[in-house]
Amino acid sequence: MAKSTGFWSKDWVFGGLFSLLFVLCAWGFFASGGQTAERWLYDLGVRWNALSPNPDIAVIAIDDQSIENLGRWPWPRELHAQLIDRLSRAGAKVIGNTVLYSEAQADPGQNWVRKVGEAYFSAGLNKKLPDALPALADEVARQVRSGRASRLGSLWEQSGLSAGLADTLREIADTLREANSALATDARLARSYAEAGSVVQAYTLKLGWPRGRPDAPLPGPLAAMVVPAPVELPLIPALGNTPPIAILAERAAALGHLTTLLDTDGAQRSEPLLIRHYDEALPSLSLMLAARALNLTPADIQLDAQGVLHLADLDIGTTGDGRMLTHFYGDTSNGPPFAVDSFFDVLVENIPASKYAGKIVLIGASATGVGDSFPTPVAAAMPPAEVLAHTVSSLLQEHFYTKPAWSGGLVALVVLLIALWLALGLPKLGPGVGAALSGSLFLLLVLATPLLLSQARIWIPLGLPALMLGLGYLAVTVRNLGLTERLRASSEMESAESNRLLGLALQSQGQLDMAFDKFRRATVDEALLDALYNLAQDYERKRQFGKAITVYEYAHRSMPGYRDMEARMERAKKLNDTVMLGGTVGAATLMLSGDGLEKPRLGRYEIEKELGKGAMGTVYLGRDPKINRTVAIKTMALAQEFAEEELADVRDRFFREAETAGRLTHPNIVAIYDAGEEHDLAFIAMELIPGGEDLSDYCAPDKLLPVPDVLRAIADAADALDYAHQQSVVHRDIKPANLMYLSQRKQVKLADFGIARLTDASKTKTGMILGTPSYMSPEQVQGKKVDGRSDLFSLCTTLYQLLTGAVPFKGDSMASLMFQIASAEPAPASLRRPDLPPAIDAILKRGMAKDPATRFQRGSELAAALRALAA
Repeated sequence: MAKSTGFWSKDWVFGGLFSLLFVLCAWGFFASGGQTAERWLYDLGVRWNALSPNPDIAVIAIDDQSIENLGRWPWPRELHAQLIDRLSRAGAKVIGNTVLYSEAQADPGQNWVRKVGEAYFSAGLNKKLPDALPALADEVARQVRSGRASRLGSLWEQSGLSAGLADTLREIADTLREANSALATDARLARSYAEAGSVVQAYTLKLGWPRGRPDAPLPGPLAAMVVPAPVELPLIPALGNTPPIAILAERAAALGHLTTLLDTDGAQRSEPLLIRHYDEALPSLSLMLAARALNLTPADIQLDAQGVLHLADLDIGTTGDGRMLTHFYGDTSNGPPFAVDSFFDVLVENIPASKYAGKIVLIGASATGVGDSFPTPVAAAMPPAEVLAHTVSSLLQEHFYTKPAWSGGLVALVVLLIALWLALGLPKLGPGVGAALSGSLFLLLVLATPLLLSQARIWIPLGLPALMLGLGYLAVTVRNLGLTERLRASSEMESAESNRLLGLALQSQGQLDMAFDKFRRATVDEALLDALYNLAQDYERKRQFGKAITVYEYAHRSMPGYRDMEARMERAKKLNDTVMLGGTVGAATLMLSGDGLEKPRLGRYEIEKELGKGAMGTVYLGRDPKINRTVAIKTMALAQEFAEEELADVRDRFFREAETAGRLTHPNIVAIYDAGEEHDLAFIAMELIPGGEDLSDYCAPDKLLPVPDVLRAIADAADALDYAHQQSVVHRDIKPANLMYLSQRKQVKLADFGIARLTDASKTKTGMILGTPSYMSPEQVQGKKVDGRSDLFSLCTTLYQLLTGAVPFKGDSMASLMFQIASAEPAPASLRRPDLPPAIDAILKRGMAKDPATRFQRGSELAAALRALAA
């Protein structure tokens, strides 16, 4: 096939324009959006690197077992001191403590002991009275010898006051001193620090760009940690510090900041070894641990102008701003890379402290709710103490990654070569050769990043150039294949007349959509216009006005003014915007003379248009002309849904339920304004939710809302149910489709109060209950009496689906599903979605308990649990 010879159709022009567009648009978008592809390749390279961890590093975790056995956090610092003592006596080389002690801890009993001691010692009882007793005894003796006080002497000797009281007062003084010393936990921990002489304590810095000068100089212990650093290096800045309390800071062997820097995808891959606090560079906890392990001080740490940090004979490359790209070790044949033991087991000597002789021991929290965990290249969640172990090992063994200064130039050169390939190389080759070479280059670029990381520990980000090559190959290939010309040639091969005749045959059989598809393949002439005219009328007869308009517009574009097609098209548009309620409603008065149209009414409401259809009826957009309020009107053809003998009872129940639901006034409940019946069509006028959509749109695994948004939405719904249950109103049909969600305000509103009880009695022609029982409570499927706790079961079932994208109960048949609801326990949500907080399983288990007595008894309890978890 001949190609156009115009300038813009030339191969090199197309390839060059694509490359420029990618660099200007797609490249910038991916670079600012977190470089997902680059991070994925980086993590892959880290996992491929089979480096061995330092065997002299161990972690002692403040885990869930420790919290369960030693009590809720925070613990008395006496426990911390006992652990430090055990490790110190066992000969631990360095002890790194990530627990932050920024505030003093005082035992409540210490205040009372101090007050008693102050009163005792200020009165001088421990000195004055013992000294006075001997003189008083001598005076009594003289009186006895003189014969004037023999009875007094006898009493004095029998009481033993001269010796016994003095000893008692001294014993009280000693006891007060001992109690005060035992209750001073900070001092107790400080003594352990001083006796150990090897504890490196963590503290925190407040990151930010400082202006001017600091409010106060660094505290003495922090000032002693300052590392000289060239002022021209752009270290990460800090504008504040929160050091440990002075008694601990002064007795720790060293201090190091504990700062977590996360990449744009929320993962931790680097460690800020030095942070600049105004004009002073402060070392990280990991750096000071490595220094202490080498018997070095901050004065022995040097950072040169090229960003290389020198620690004795270790040369550690940084990114220029003081960050080290840490290597994270994978599991070894013996298990995890670093031994992680429980704080409790070490404290009570289930694990002998001798295990830690000569080791670097890191203490940190991993218990739920005590410490944060962050994703790393080798784990979805890793506690800070374990991250610290990887960092210290990387420092001591020089297992880190560098991004050379020339990497940016290399990436730019690769982009230029790809552009030349797309513009000059690929178009000259045949499809097979071009695909083979392009695929080989793409694979080389994709593998280059992880291979360089695993073999040379160098990071060259080539993921985006690989993406450019892949997209460019597709663009050039599609262009050269001439897909547009092929489709046009295939279309022209079909006979226009045969398509028209086939369309007429399909139209006569009532297959209007297929007929229109054939008509569009035919050449437009007068005969086809006549066929289209008749097809549009057939659509109108079926009241499919939207499709009739499409046919009219298609014909009108080909031949404007054909017969009265324009007038019929306008009439169809008006009919499409007008609701035909069915039955006898509005059938006689819908059309006025001429082009005027009268909108049908339900009660006092003017019907604007149809909003949607449901199992029980249709929902319309209506307007109250008296107050100009727009409402949603839900209709139900009672005569069609219920047998004649039950119609009167159902009608009475309908209005009673509507009246009951109308009394509910809550920000998370769709308000009901009115109810009525007209021409056997019952209706309820309710609050219109602009822009609202039900939560069933967010139940698919690829469309789930963020977990905090789901927790807050269901908590709001639980509050609404709590309010309704207090008004003795039970919903009975809680499911995602009845939870309206305003995404911009992140607000949820419960809908269909009052209709649920009515639909319980409605049967289809086959006798099946309308709707799906997937969200029913066990007492509902068993036909027992239900109360508000049934709604809470259904709400927790909805929460499970919104979090995991799957309903908790499934069955091959209705009977099997009902059995699952009544008897089976669902799989924990965290198994379906590992990133969920573990505490959600306990909430869901309680909310979906088979016995109503063991569930949440009120919606407010469920709401409080969800908000606490979201916080």
